[in-house]
Amino acid sequence: MDENEIVSGFILELRRGIIMLCVLSKLTEPTYGYSLVETLAGNGVPVEANTLYPMLRRFEGQGLIQGTWNTEGAKPRKYYCATAKGRQILTLLKQHWRDTVENINLFLEESNDEL
Repeated sequence: MDENEIVSGFILELRRGIIMLCVLSKLTEPTYGYSLVETLAGNGVPVEANTLYPMLRRFEGQGLIQGTWNTEGAKPRKYYCATAKGRQILTLLKQHWRDTVENINLFLEESNDEL
């Protein structure tokens, strides 16, 4: 396995959790799937629809978000919004993210000093 394949594998693993956190953070207001894809891509977190929609269904099953169909427009759309449980989980995840980033940055700085 060459370096690019190894790095790509690591990046893929890191992105999975990051995407879940980003998706949940953007559902504080009702948002439909394609809009979410565009918003994430516009903020440097591209995600494909075939990754997003199963994630949304999983979040719905966990009670983190609620989906509601809007059939008033020309095209029916399912809007997703975080539930109280989802907002609570997001708060905990954001704090964990901040702590983890801080600790990893300190660790990496120490590792650079050893080189």
